Parts: sequence; C-alpha cells; structure tokens
Amino acid sequence: MEDQDDGTNTTSAVMAAFKSFQLELDTKHDKYERLVKLSRDITIESKRTIFLLHRVTSVPGVAEVLAESEVKLDGVRLKIKQIAEELRGQDLHQYHRAFTPGIQEYVEAISFQHFIKERALISLEEINKKLIFVKDNTKEAEGTSSESIQESREGAVYFQVTPTDYLLGIADLTGELMRMCINSVGNGDIDTPFQLSQFLRQIYDGFSYIGNTGPYEVSKKLYTLKQSLGKVEDACYTLRVRGSEIPTHMLADVFTTRAALIDPDEGIS
Repeated sequence: MEDQDDGTNTTSAVMAAFKSFQLELDTKHDKYERLVKLSRDITIESKRTIFLLHRVTSVPGVAEVLAESEVKLDGVRLKIKQIAEELRGQDLHQYHRAFTPGIQEYVEAISFQHFIKERALISLEEINKKLIFVKDNTKEAEGTSSESIQESREGAVYFQVTPTDYLLGIADLTGELMRMCINSVGNGDIDTPFQLSQFLRQIYDGFSYIGNTGPYEVSKKLYTLKQSLGKVEDACYTLRVRGSEIPTHMLADVFTTRAALIDPDEGIS
C-alpha cells in the first residue's frame, strides 16, 4: 500500500511539474503573438508614413508633410512603448524575431524623414533617444542605454534598437531614396538626384566596409543597395549627358524605363 502511495505521489509531482512547464510555455507563446501583432501594426503605420513623405517631391508645403509624418511616427512610438512594456524583465533575444520587422520599418521611416529634413543620415543614438518613455506617457526623456530594455529609477521604459535592426532599416532606406530620385526628376527637380547619388554612395561605402563580416541579413541587403545606387547614378548620368536632349516632362518616363531594364523584377512605386 505504501509503495502505491509513493508511486501516486511521484506521478502527481511529475504532472505538477509538466503543468507548470505548460503554463510557462503558453505564457511565452501568448507574449510572442502579442509582439507579432504589434510589429505588424508598426510596419503598417511606418509604411504609411513613408508613402506620405514621398509627397514632398510634388507638394509646395514640405513643412506640413513633415509635421503630419511626425504625428504618425509618434503613434508608431507608442506601439514600440507597448513592446518595451511586454519585454520588461524578459530576455530580448527570445522574442527578437517577433518584432524585428516592425522595428526595421520604423528605422526606415524615421531615417527617411530625417534625410528630408537634414539631408543627412540619422544615427542609432538619435533613434534611441526618441524611444525613452517616461512614466506619465506624455513626455520623452533624452538619453541612451547600454541594454536593450531597461527601466530607470524614475519609471521610464527604454527600448533600444539593436545595431543589426538599424543597419537593415538603413539598407531598406536606400530603396526609398531611389524612388525619391525618380519622383524628383519627374517634378522638374534636377538637383536632388545628384544629392541622393552622393549620399547613397557614402552609405554603400559604409556597408562595403562591413562586407561579409557583419550579420548575414546585412550582407544580403548589400546587393539591393548596390542596385538602388546604380539606378540613381544612371539617372544622374542621363541628366548630365542627355538632359538637354530630353524634354523635362519625359524625364521620369525615361528613368523608369531604364530602371526596369536594370531590374525587371522590381517596379518603381
């Protein structure tokens, strides 16, 4: 009888342990799914911001477009704050794949906005300064953090973009700059393509220094980056050499056709 009781107790202990494992796994899975949903929302709103910013090549009120884009990015940052709260006290790397697409898209959007304002590349530190949220949810504090997620003594929640996500977002930015080049020419702006060409060349040189020594995802983006640079340089060549031969209203069509010949699988949007 005592042997049966011992066996029953052992079985109960094992079942209790597995139930605790099940609860832990279910909790992690639910958190992962919430992060995936937040990442999708961030991606959607960031893309909308990028589409909005492309209007600067065709409207006179650039300041109004930038102000509207800032409002949209503020909404995106609130979503990122929710990610930071979900990850409080958790291992970032266990959930990184759940939200990295959204963060990369946010980096692309805010770097595009920064370029339009300053004609310069936004740094990782500048991006992270905007992702420090104080307790009352109405202000942002400035500063940086060495960890991915931290909570300060005042109750602020920190979200810090990883260097890899930053690089991947900047690599995607080059595609938007290429589209901006084509759109600018179509609207009679001849100076912007040459500015973009020089800027993209600097970015490409920076990525070339990383080469195959960086993360695998970064090296994959290098080919697309080179294609974007080639299209912009081709547009600048056409403007410099044949610009006087092509009517202004036909320049955009010429560049779109040439870009499609370089990469038939990628349309210009």
